[in-house]
Amino acid sequence: QVQLVESMGGLAQAGGSLRLSCAPSERTFSIGVLGWFRQAPGKEREFVAAIRWNTEYTYYSGSLKGRFTVSRDNAKNTVYLQMNSLEPEDTAVYYCAAGQNVLLPQRTEGYDYWGQGTQVTVSS
Repeated sequence: QVQLVESMGGLAQAGGSLRLSCAPSERTFSIGVLGWFRQAPGKEREFVAAIRWNTEYTYYSGSLKGRFTVSRDNAKNTVYLQMNSLEPEDTAVYYCAAGQNVLLPQRTEGYDYWGQGTQVTVSS
């Protein structure tokens, strides 16, 4: 069973930045797509961003593009989510997810494995 190891989230002030990371516990796991989702209290889980491992093609939620950047470090087998200009509305539990054959990265059902989630809190 592959586990996705997420970095700790954290607390930031509005306008600040945080970076999350996610890596599979087994380096032999071949990532097709790694995605980031978030879930705020009382809301459904929503897509944030994703990256195709081999091509580095990226996908973003329209509302977050420009503030969030997803990237990968092939040597470390790790994907990062850089979050800038944070807003209180970004407060949520952030999840990374990985799949080998993900056709629609924006949808949750295509992913094989999920991280445990990490809390990001943005204060005004």
